[in-house]
Amino acid sequence: MQKDDDADGRVTLAEVATEAGVSLSTVSKVLNGRTDVARTTRTKVERLLETHGYRRRTHGTPLAPLIEIVFHELESVWAMELIRGVENVAKEHGAGVVLTESGTRHAPGAEWIEGVLRRRPLGVVLVFSTLPDTTKEQLRSRAIPFVIIDPAGDPEPDVPSVGSANWSGGMAATRHLIDSGHRSIAIITGPEDMMCSLARLDGYRSAMAMAGLDAGPHRVRFGDFHVQGGFTRAMELLEGPDRPTAIFAGSDLQALGVLEAARLKGLSVPRDLSVVGYDDVPLAQWSSPALTTVHQPLRHMAEEAARMLTRPHDPGKAALRIELATRLVVRHSTAAPPPSA
Repeated sequence: MQKDDDADGRVTLAEVATEAGVSLSTVSKVLNGRTDVARTTRTKVERLLETHGYRRRTHGTPLAPLIEIVFHELESVWAMELIRGVENVAKEHGAGVVLTESGTRHAPGAEWIEGVLRRRPLGVVLVFSTLPDTTKEQLRSRAIPFVIIDPAGDPEPDVPSVGSANWSGGMAATRHLIDSGHRSIAIITGPEDMMCSLARLDGYRSAMAMAGLDAGPHRVRFGDFHVQGGFTRAMELLEGPDRPTAIFAGSDLQALGVLEAARLKGLSVPRDLSVVGYDDVPLAQWSSPALTTVHQPLRHMAEEAARMLTRPHDPGKAALRIELATRLVVRHSTAAPPPSA
């Protein structure tokens, strides 16, 4: 029987088949992403391949000249910045880019893995918080490298990832408003179950505490990073006599919703209400007024993630984590509070 050794000869597929109590053809089906294998059998074989450090020989089935990027949604304007970053690096390596939409903001759907195993791209960039253990095992057993772009969570230490300084960004946005003279500052952060939302909120609270200002629950709202969420939460904050003079929105899209809420309330930005966004997507400079925002280097994050796929990595070493700096970009949506505030 032919031996299909991994790179250093530690294990053969025949040995894996024997240990799993299945046929060699079943192991081959698992390796090739075939769907006609029972889930329990697939999981057992995947774990054995991972345990033995099996790596499929690259000259057996060549990787496709593609880098795959996987989102849970492709509607957000910041998704285009990530796509452009991956495309920049793909061009450097003569590769194309495949876009996939799957799962929730936390992890891709179970159906995605079968497709990527058939496509066998050069690598996969995932815009999620984490990956299920079985998915990681399947990708590693096929020697398909993967990296998480992490504006949305806090991946496990065994997952290569690229993120940004969310706490510092929240701190910078809030301090800018405080330094402008605001004392009544509210925040509309993102979903409550996302680490980036909580990190930006912590940065806001830290800046408020350092200035001795109130950051109680009546000043805090959790949104969804979309325009409608920003609009809805801003309408809540702007009701009543104790309205804030400034709002820090946890995304530029939410900030656009705040601008619309202010317009409907008859408030002028920035004369009556200052607004700070987050991300610095291209649309931010074209809003009316142009949006003061925290620049999150989305395109650079995607470029770094794609480059990580092309660098050799020792599986015995800790996964690489890159965190890029954020910075405040001051435009025209912020000013000193009105004299009566």
